[in-house]
Amino acid sequence: MNTETASSNGGLRGRLIHYALLTRLHRPVGTLLLLWPTLWALWIAAEGVPDLLVLFVFVAGVALMRAAGCAMNDFADRHIDGRVTRTRDRPLATGQISPTEAVGVAVVLSIIAFGLVLLMNPLTIALSVVAVLLAGTYPFMKRFHHLPQVHLGAAFGWAVPMAFAAQTGIFPPPLAWLLFLATILWATAYDTMYAMVDRPDDLKIGVKSSAILFGESDRSIIGLLQLLVLVALVLVGRQAELGMIFTLSLVAASGLAIYQQYLIHDRDPKGCFKAFLNNNWFGVVVFAGIALDYLVRGVL
Repeated sequence: MNTETASSNGGLRGRLIHYALLTRLHRPVGTLLLLWPTLWALWIAAEGVPDLLVLFVFVAGVALMRAAGCAMNDFADRHIDGRVTRTRDRPLATGQISPTEAVGVAVVLSIIAFGLVLLMNPLTIALSVVAVLLAGTYPFMKRFHHLPQVHLGAAFGWAVPMAFAAQTGIFPPPLAWLLFLATILWATAYDTMYAMVDRPDDLKIGVKSSAILFGESDRSIIGLLQLLVLVALVLVGRQAELGMIFTLSLVAASGLAIYQQYLIHDRDPKGCFKAFLNNNWFGVVVFAGIALDYLVRGVL
């Protein structure tokens, strides 16, 4: 009896560990890269600290939808991940969980996230349908075109108009769509760095990515994308009437972009992956500039 119970508990514990690996709980950088533009949008829409319920729903929703997206991504790539060096040990690729389980995890997490969205206004709920479509279709895009990174950017960036709608109760203004564009450009840049890590394996397998499409021009195009992100953020700052603190944060973000160019210069996979991870600090710096600018404005 005790032996059977221990075995059962051990099996449950092992299953939960596999689910945690499936949803990348051990790699939070993906969640953070989705979170930062969401927080940028919430703070700008509220012109300071957003409504606490809205903030909770969006932070929790980011975590849930990123986890669900990882599960769906592994389901879509279940016949590919085992042939890619970086992903060959993922639990679905190794057969430690089944495709049905992966889909089940994604569905359950998505339902919980949608339940949270139901606490928001009708416009936000309507916009969430687009978010689900973008997140659900992204994992399959590498089979159809060379710019799945742009699709990822749209999926990540859709939190921006949703955040404006949730905070203000009105259709997102042009400022929100400019920030949405900045997020797409940023995600395309950093996910291309990520794709550069897998490029040799992807070429052998035949899947598509922006890193393959850009070829020898990858660093230059990433640099152009980084420049466009910064220009878009400058325009966001002007429309939102953000001040010197935000401007200084963009200067710091520019320094991080230059450092990322240094890291990808030799196209070494480790350097490219490090550059991808460094984008978390880019997001932190921009958010700090927005939040501190509103904080100082409120104090003064």
